[in-house]
Amino acid sequence: MRARRGNVQRPMAPTAPRRRPAMVSSLADRAGGNAAARRPSSAVWPRDQHPLSDPTRNAELHRYEQEVKGAFDRIVPVLQQLSFQQHEPRFPEVAQALAHAELGFALPQPILENAWVGQLDMRTLYAWCVFETYQRISDQFFSDDPLAGNQGDAFEQFLFDCGFHLLDITPCADGRLAHAIAYALRIPLSCVRRRPHAGALFDIEDTVERWVKTEHRRSREGYPNAAHDPTRYLKCVVYHFSSIDPSHEGCAAHGSDDGLAVSAGMARLKAFREAVEKGFCCGASVDLLLIGLDTDTDAIRVHVPDRDGEASLDQWVDARELYAQTLGLDSAAARAHIAAAVQAGCSGPTDLGMNQFIARLIENNISQIDYVKQFHGGNYSDAGHAERFIGVGIGFKEIHLRNLTYFAHLDTVEEGAPDLDVGIKIFSGLNVTRGLPIPVVVRFDYRGSVPGARERAIANGERVMAAMQNRYSDLFEKGLLHLLLSVRDRNHFVPSETVRSTITIPTPGGH
Repeated sequence: MRARRGNVQRPMAPTAPRRRPAMVSSLADRAGGNAAARRPSSAVWPRDQHPLSDPTRNAELHRYEQEVKGAFDRIVPVLQQLSFQQHEPRFPEVAQALAHAELGFALPQPILENAWVGQLDMRTLYAWCVFETYQRISDQFFSDDPLAGNQGDAFEQFLFDCGFHLLDITPCADGRLAHAIAYALRIPLSCVRRRPHAGALFDIEDTVERWVKTEHRRSREGYPNAAHDPTRYLKCVVYHFSSIDPSHEGCAAHGSDDGLAVSAGMARLKAFREAVEKGFCCGASVDLLLIGLDTDTDAIRVHVPDRDGEASLDQWVDARELYAQTLGLDSAAARAHIAAAVQAGCSGPTDLGMNQFIARLIENNISQIDYVKQFHGGNYSDAGHAERFIGVGIGFKEIHLRNLTYFAHLDTVEEGAPDLDVGIKIFSGLNVTRGLPIPVVVRFDYRGSVPGARERAIANGERVMAAMQNRYSDLFEKGLLHLLLSVRDRNHFVPSETVRSTITIPTPGGH
């Protein structure tokens, strides 16, 4: 038997007064619709900005998105210019001046100087530019904190008031969900543990181990709060779907089958809870939450759980519909409407703290709906994959932009092979078909306070790099796969450290 969790219904913190009403939707409501019918209509996407939206924050997030993506997107145009100019007089000087002006860094001088004897090595230059750009955005993220990720004290208190001492979210590794935390859900990065996996199918044993570490720290150190406080560990899965092209642009790991994505996400959540309960008794139960994200509009839908943690797979509260329903209300009335809809989103008795948390997520998502309306015309033009590089390993705290990175969370290539194969397949279409290499950043974070941790992280990275070169040997031998190894001390808010890459720079004038 699971311990019932309705006894922890702590009041909302007065310092965090965010709430919202929600609309209940079901699979039956959407059955049989074609792609055109599923496209957001003018009735759902009114022109006016929502009263609960945060335009100042939206503008800040848009500036960051433009700056980072723009840095990656300038690479190909610059290399195209160099391709036309490679046999011109003073080419190395001209090329370096262009690179500094447009990309902000220098290119490998030997490659430029050797261009006169043959063709410019565009594949190597492309991988070099991607890796340099990645390092620059990592440096900026940790030096400037552009997403205000460390400003989470108020939200952390809100979590405690809702009855949760830790928020652990697994979004799908698809690059269209890389921004789920900072943008779609608007959660401060310091307040959440993020572990992306293909299909949102997180590793149960690894998650149980992290749960154990969390509870151990609560018992020994009282962090993030004392073990006797009646709060719970909240595990959340974020699956995804496409409202415009559901049969082609859904989750690749589930064959664009929305029903399978929903059921698989819930099954994985329940398996985690069962593992905890059977290993540590029913009193050690955790809370579960299943969220869907429309990769075309960034609108979320939340499957509201009952007091025992059970949620319907074919019923949810829909933020996009709530947006339309509350657009003409003042902020207080809009919040009340959302709260009432969340309460009605489950047929059984619900937990007050969980309802408050869901209502906050929906209100946060309303800002993101306006963000996509204002800056992307209501739905993204890149409905499919458009990632710039693959991230592999453990880390990437600094990656929070849509379609920037496909991430495979793994410790070994063998265990992460399904995620890796999906990423390589995606980039075979994005890059290899155009003659461009697949850039992969292998990253392992470590705790600098532990003796030998950095060396072990580097060794893990070297092992993964070797295994990837072996697994995808055909691509690697043709220069269509390049890897960068980086590590980072997670004990400090510092950038990643580049260790080495597979890029080989020739000797000037050599062969």
